Amino acid sequence: MMKKIIAVACGGYSQEYEISLQSGQMIFDHIDHNIFTPYKVHILKNEWFVLDKNENKHPIDRADFSVKINGKKIHFDAVYNSIHGSPGEDGVFQAYLELLNIPQTASEHYPAALTFNKRDCINVLKTHGINSAPNYVLNQGDQIDEDEIVKKVGLPCFVKANRAGSSFGITKVSKKKQLKKAIAHSYEFDPEIIIESALAGTEVSVSVINSNDKLRVLPITQIISENEFFDYDAKYHGKSKEITPAPISEEATRKLEKTAEKIVRVLKLKGLSRAEFIFQDGEPYFIETNTVPGTSPASIVPQQIRAAGLTFKEVVTGIIEHAIEMNQTK
Repeated sequence: MMKKIIAVACGGYSQEYEISLQSGQMIFDHIDHNIFTPYKVHILKNEWFVLDKNENKHPIDRADFSVKINGKKIHFDAVYNSIHGSPGEDGVFQAYLELLNIPQTASEHYPAALTFNKRDCINVLKTHGINSAPNYVLNQGDQIDEDEIVKKVGLPCFVKANRAGSSFGITKVSKKKQLKKAIAHSYEFDPEIIIESALAGTEVSVSVINSNDKLRVLPITQIISENEFFDYDAKYHGKSKEITPAPISEEATRKLEKTAEKIVRVLKLKGLSRAEFIFQDGEPYFIETNTVPGTSPASIVPQQIRAAGLTFKEVVTGIIEHAIEMNQTK
């Protein structure tokens, strides 16, 4: 049986590309070389290329997502999508691969685009009874009415870029006079922003693997940030305590698992996804979901996989095989 040729795609067009490169390296290091022949593929704003064993660059032919190495043209059987931000998490890369009929491991283009837009995702989930914080939406150029914002969401609140990850473009605001500066900061990352009430409760992260519509919820992680919230510094520079499995009651665990499963089914997410919640007054409140969650050594997902008694290799293998199988049954 011939090995499947897998492109481990990482990078991206946003500030998250460095984290994505680490996630991609982790996938590449743990992929089963007995079953797959992997290639590191960097998808960057100015160039797409494959890195060979000697770290030499070989440009991707975007007409068919192939590469020529030492005179031999290589076509990929599937893509492991570990691109954070655009174009791998907002559906653009997925749509491109769908046109070429190349399977990829993350959610399809529409669910990816929907989840990447915090405002639209929250609105869809609300209609299915998923709790979320009160919010206020602004588009660049809109008049800023600080009194109206505070009346709607209260203080403290979070001002967020609507389409950004890894906590880029987020500010926690405690005083009304801080709003305009925080809004200006968010606009540096996206022309749409969302302002949300700051919920008081236990912050948790819940990952779900969807394989053939069989959902597996991984052990839940509680996040305790040393900073004001779980920002970039807390996520990637060790400024947080992450406890897996979370020290929460069995009832709270069941509620979170049930809610996370419902989100995956409602949004039609595939492969590995991770949702963030604040557990307040006995109920989970949805913050956001990631369809390409980080898999770097500093990320939460590898911790959850270990806590589940699984190996990273078997999870990666299952996700790739599921993506290929789904594509064959289309």
